[in-house]
Amino acid sequence: MLRQQESVITSREEDMKLDLRTNSTENRRSFIGGSDARTIMGNDEPALIRLWREKRGELEPEDLSGNLIVQLGVATEHLNRHWYECNTGHAITHVQRRVRHPLRWIAATLDGFVETTGAVFEAKFMLPWSFSEEGAAEKHMAQVQHNMWVTNSKTAVLSVITGGGKWVEIPIPADPLYQHLLLTAEKKFWRCVESGESPRLFGIEPPRPRIEAVRVVDMSSSNSWAEFAALYRNTRVAYIAHERAKTELKSLVPEDVREAFGHGVRARRSRSGAVSFEPLEQESGHAPV
Repeated sequence: MLRQQESVITSREEDMKLDLRTNSTENRRSFIGGSDARTIMGNDEPALIRLWREKRGELEPEDLSGNLIVQLGVATEHLNRHWYECNTGHAITHVQRRVRHPLRWIAATLDGFVETTGAVFEAKFMLPWSFSEEGAAEKHMAQVQHNMWVTNSKTAVLSVITGGGKWVEIPIPADPLYQHLLLTAEKKFWRCVESGESPRLFGIEPPRPRIEAVRVVDMSSSNSWAEFAALYRNTRVAYIAHERAKTELKSLVPEDVREAFGHGVRARRSRSGAVSFEPLEQESGHAPV
C-alpha cells in the first residue's frame, strides 16, 4: 500500500511538476484542498461564500496569524508527530507533501503518511472541554476523506493533542459513498468558482465514525445515570420474573390454539407461530344496576 502511495506521489510530482510552496496564496487558489472540503461539506454559508470568493481571487485568504487555536495547532504539529511516533512505533513520512490529483483542481497537503500502514496522518490540536473522539472524527471527516481519496489511501489516522494534556489516536477508514458525495459537492463548488454563480450548502451529514471502545469511565457524577441506574436495579427482579412467566405461559398454549385467555392475560399466535401476550381489563365485581 505504501509503495503504491509513494508511486502515486512521485508520478504526480513528475508529471504535473507540483508546486510545493504550500504558503503560496496564488497556488492555493488553483485547487480545492482538504481544509476547503470541510467548508464545502459544512453548514456555515458565510464561510462557504468567503471560500468561493477567495478561490475567485476576489478576497485575500483570512489572516489566521492572530487566531490562537490555529497557531497552537501549528506550534504543536511537530510535537504531535513526535508523540505519535514514540507511542506507536510508526514513523511518519512525506511531511507537508502536496499531492495533486489528475483532476487539476483537487489536491491535498499532507501532515504525513504512516510509513508502516500507509495511512494518511492528520495532526490536530483541540480544546479539552467538550472534547470527544466521536466529535473530533466528525469535525475532520471531510478533510480526511478528501485526503484519502486524493492519495488513494484506505485508512487515515487522527493524532489529537488536547489543551488538557491528553493525546488520542483515532483511526478512520475510507468511506466510498461519502467520498462520492464529497467529490460531487466539490465539482459543484468548482463549477461555481469558474462560472461566478454563488454556491449553496450541500447538506450532507458526515458518516458516523466507528470509534474503538478502549476507555473506562466513572459515571457517578451523572444525575441521569443515577436515575436510570436506580430504575434498572429496582425493576430487574420483576423483569426476570416477567420473562420467566412469558416462557412458561407459551409452553402452556397448545400448538393448534390461535388464542388463549384467562386470569387477566390473553395470548395470541401469529401466522408465523410467534406467541404474544397482553393484559386484559379485569371484570368488575358488581353487576350493572
